[in-house]
Amino acid sequence: MSQSLPNGEQTNQQRISTLLADHSGDDYVSDPHTDLPNLTSLSHNDPHLAASSFSAEDFLVSRSLTSLPDLRVELRDYQATLKEELVQLINDDYAAFISLSTDLRGEGVRLERLKYPLNGLKQEIQTSLDQLKLIQTTVQDKLDERSALREEKALLHLLLKLSESLARLESLLLIAPQQDEAPGSPVSNSSLNTTTQVLHGDDERTRMNRVKHLARVASEFNQLLYHVEKARTENCAFVGEINWRVNRVKTTLSSDLDHLFATTLLSLTSSDHIPKSTHSEPDKARWWSDLKECLRIYDSLGGWRDAEEVIRRELVKGFVKQTIFAGSLSVPHSPLMPHTPFLPHSKSGVQSNPSTPYTPFSYTARLRKTPFEPQFLSVSEFHLPLLDDSEDDLATLYNKILRFVERDLKRLMEVAEQFTARHHQHVSPQPAHVHGDAQTEKPSQNGFDIMSRVVWAEIGRAIMEELGSVVFAAGNPDDFRLHYASTQNFLAALEFLSPSLQSVQLMRSHPTYLAFQRRWQLPIYFQLRWKDIVGKLEEALALKLERTSISAPAFITSQAAACYEALCMCWSAEICIPEIGYRFWRLTLQILSRYRTWLLANQPPREPSANVIAAIAAEKAGNGPGTSNQSTRSSTPIPHSEQSTETTAADDSLLNRCGTLIFDIKQMQKKVLELWNVEISVILPDVAKDDEASPSAALQHSLANLEDLIPALASHIVAILTRRSCEALAPVRSIPSQYRAMSNKRIPVEASHFVPEILKPVTHFLRSIPDILVRDLGTAWATEIFGAVCSRYMAYLTAMKKTEESLRRLKKGKISAFSIFGGGSATVNKEQESKDEERVRVQMVLDVAALGRDARSLGVDVDSHIGFRELETMATQAPAEGSSTQRIVICFMHG
Repeated sequence: MSQSLPNGEQTNQQRISTLLADHSGDDYVSDPHTDLPNLTSLSHNDPHLAASSFSAEDFLVSRSLTSLPDLRVELRDYQATLKEELVQLINDDYAAFISLSTDLRGEGVRLERLKYPLNGLKQEIQTSLDQLKLIQTTVQDKLDERSALREEKALLHLLLKLSESLARLESLLLIAPQQDEAPGSPVSNSSLNTTTQVLHGDDERTRMNRVKHLARVASEFNQLLYHVEKARTENCAFVGEINWRVNRVKTTLSSDLDHLFATTLLSLTSSDHIPKSTHSEPDKARWWSDLKECLRIYDSLGGWRDAEEVIRRELVKGFVKQTIFAGSLSVPHSPLMPHTPFLPHSKSGVQSNPSTPYTPFSYTARLRKTPFEPQFLSVSEFHLPLLDDSEDDLATLYNKILRFVERDLKRLMEVAEQFTARHHQHVSPQPAHVHGDAQTEKPSQNGFDIMSRVVWAEIGRAIMEELGSVVFAAGNPDDFRLHYASTQNFLAALEFLSPSLQSVQLMRSHPTYLAFQRRWQLPIYFQLRWKDIVGKLEEALALKLERTSISAPAFITSQAAACYEALCMCWSAEICIPEIGYRFWRLTLQILSRYRTWLLANQPPREPSANVIAAIAAEKAGNGPGTSNQSTRSSTPIPHSEQSTETTAADDSLLNRCGTLIFDIKQMQKKVLELWNVEISVILPDVAKDDEASPSAALQHSLANLEDLIPALASHIVAILTRRSCEALAPVRSIPSQYRAMSNKRIPVEASHFVPEILKPVTHFLRSIPDILVRDLGTAWATEIFGAVCSRYMAYLTAMKKTEESLRRLKKGKISAFSIFGGGSATVNKEQESKDEERVRVQMVLDVAALGRDARSLGVDVDSHIGFRELETMATQAPAEGSSTQRIVICFMHG
């Protein structure tokens, strides 16, 4: 039966049998996606029946594969099961249900009997609670009364202590009480000067103990202020009544302390009051100890500004008045000899070394080995930086100020800084920008600030008022730059003498410092420098294109040298100021753009001459349709010596100009990058703004714009050299006629005489340009020219082949017309022509090989040059397979 079925049905039956066998096997595994649905019976675990709210729709959807009659049967069966379980549950707990009502019989009466005593107990408890609250209130009132009495007693004790402390202070300060003095009346001078007259007498013992005496008075006065503040919080009228006495004590203590501090300062610094020869090292150590104790007293009393005022009045103001005045720069300065330094391990224990690193300001990079070496004459063993005053009288004045600060104030500031460092609430403002907005000082600053409030405030104010017309004058840019550099070095030296980094930051944020920096007319200085730099550059660019007169120059043209000199001037140490570096950076980019504009104006025109166009068209056309009829015939070439002298001179001038401009562009890129790495990147931060590119990216863009001009200049060079090389290739077309006219016909063994002249213009040009251009662009130019020569060579060979084909057909027609009388002569002529073709082909192979060797000497990769390979193939192509010409060509190619 299977044989009678078609082939398709037999195949389907076999597949069905195979599937049935697979499913019936033991290793068959059911697929859950292909099995039939298996419905479970209803039970208590069904999620739809156990849900808090029954949904008939969800239940029916879950049983959608069950018909309604079958579902009704299942529900009735489940109902019967529930009834059976309920009956069984009642039967199991029936006895407990029955006994529940029997056990609770009579319990209500017992609960009523227990209710009556509870109301009485509740009333008794409430009565006891009211009595306890009354007692608690009485006790609390007594406690509050006693607490108020204790507070009043403590206040009375405080007032008594305040009165006793005030009387003790008046006794210690020898302030005579005045009964008739009203609380609001001014303090008399006689009462204030009583203790001053006693303490300032000639008693040596009193002079020796007055520092300890004032230290005790200061400690007692701090306690008095504490008690006064505590009593003032209680709104005591007694505090207001004794306020005038407290002020009198404070004024007297401040007066005595100021006098003692001033006397100690003069003892240490002034040679007029106390001669140095009469005092030994122990005396100086004792004075430093007294000075340190005075500063400690000022610090405990919060009198930092009072101490600074004493230093200003006794030391700084007099020196500034004598040193900085209107004609101080023209007056010869007398040397200021420093004191003999103390031993490093003195008893005072004051550290003499600075606690902050020193980074001086510098501009005279061109005068030194490194661009930013500190511009100081010397740094002594005592860490005093001195400016180089050989060129600027202002630097001499600054050196005198630095010697004064180092001699009389440096150690004093270091001692004061020890007390300032103890204050945790010391304000540290951020360093202000030199030309930014002024920042106000923090009035709540604690601690001494001698450098900014005393030293720099007096010096800066005197310089601005007395020497401002000279120091800040921008009329002479050289003097302005010199004054600016000396002043910035002076500020850096002051920062070096500062006792801490915090003191430096306070000095930079001082209003006098900010006003001083704003006095510099930097925009005017830049305008003057811009006028000088741009004026010289424009004068150089206005001249005719010429070579520079410098021996062994970095640039060939004087214009390129002038542009680079302008760039160097922008960033030289004698001109550039870092604060306006962004202005010089903008000028740098403008100079590069101006140089590119000049290159565009001085490069050859984009339209080449007619003969250049013809040469380029012939090079690109090759053996294509651009070949004219003139190239299909062999004509006598025009000798190179007969060319127009004017055209040759113009081409030589064009080659020289293009090569010169390309060399200068390359050198400009190299030199500008060196200038960026050495000087510009040190001064100018390479940080991009929101809408602008980074300086390095902007510089690369400007240099790329310069480099974009090289291809146009190189195209002129390649076009001229290609035309000259192709003109030297013209004798190739006369090789067949030369061999036909030769009487001594032999196999050639050397290249033609014109082959060395083909690439000779390229060789001569590459030797005339600098080596850097030969390394960078020479090979590319030689390769491009060589490709054009190969194309022209192939065009000549194609034209020669077509000419020979035409001549052969012409001769063949003539021979067939006169074959009756000249059959033997025709055979001889054919053999002779075949030998001539062999000689011409060998000569072609020799010429192509010689041309390849010349190109290889110029750096051209001849082996991988496609045009040269095609030229070799065309030159070595044999007329017939296995002929003698092919064997000769193969010998020459491998030999």
